[in-house]
Amino acid sequence: MATKRSSSKSTSKEQMLAYYREMLLMRRFEEKAGQLYGMGLIAGFCHLYIGQEAVVTGIQAALEEGDQVITGYRDHAHMLACGMDPNGVMAELTGREGGYSRGKGGSMHMFSREKNFYGGHGIVGAQVSIGTGLGFANWYKDNGKISVAYFGDGAANQGQVYESFNMAKLWDLPVIFVIENNQYAMGTAVKRASSETHLYKRGISFAIPGEEVDGMDVEAVRKAAEKAAKHARSGKGPYILEMKTYRYRGHSMSDPAKYRTRDEVDEMRTHHDPIDMVKAKIIDKGWSTEEDLKAIDKEVKAIVNASAEFAKESPEPDPSELYTDVLVEA
Repeated sequence: MATKRSSSKSTSKEQMLAYYREMLLMRRFEEKAGQLYGMGLIAGFCHLYIGQEAVVTGIQAALEEGDQVITGYRDHAHMLACGMDPNGVMAELTGREGGYSRGKGGSMHMFSREKNFYGGHGIVGAQVSIGTGLGFANWYKDNGKISVAYFGDGAANQGQVYESFNMAKLWDLPVIFVIENNQYAMGTAVKRASSETHLYKRGISFAIPGEEVDGMDVEAVRKAAEKAAKHARSGKGPYILEMKTYRYRGHSMSDPAKYRTRDEVDEMRTHHDPIDMVKAKIIDKGWSTEEDLKAIDKEVKAIVNASAEFAKESPEPDPSELYTDVLVEA
């Protein structure tokens, strides 16, 4: 997965093909996770990212080695974007020993210090405060790194978010706050829960700049992320990016999503799908053929199927794991 910044002047053939492959991996991985959930191999909650792939792909393309990422519970694609092994991610989803948290964290609570991925958090909005703390550490160490804290439109109404905004601007911490506005907080439309529906404006009273971005367009996301990263990395403090995106599935696998029409979802799938838009541009520019792109899809499906088999074959955690990682000896 890409971890180095790319130029916002233009997107090369290699970059566009990389974006296509990365987003396709996320899509196929989530589809497989949905299948395993239906088979009873994934327990508890499972929040799929299908439809939102351009957001994390574009953001990651603007980051540098050592920058940190933290997010909420719709987190599988964020892990893949950070370069975490699909085998370890799928094994964790199924509660197996081969998972990133040795089968004890599940969908919402897995980490990778090696990849600078700090979770996966089940408490709504909690990751924003922690992400601000990561930014504080970078500021304190003066290491030139930034942190990215993802959260949703529902979490944008949580009180700790604004405490974090205040502290981040007070010390001009190098943090990018990414609001993944997929239009519905669980089953509640943004306009029914937020008096100010332009969520990028939420930082105005703290003097934090922000902007609204087409979160279905990976190039628009990358361009905005590069601008935000430059702002934060140069000592000017935090930046807010509101990504207008859309999830095709329900809030979680147990959500029938009856609060929106089938026509609404079909409209987004047909005319705004982030992967289809990249595919169309690749073919239009003559950078690849339908057959070559099908070969990429075949390769990605093989990786995902292998991750599912790895998860099934990995043993369940030993009962002794109940007593590990509970306390830290200082």
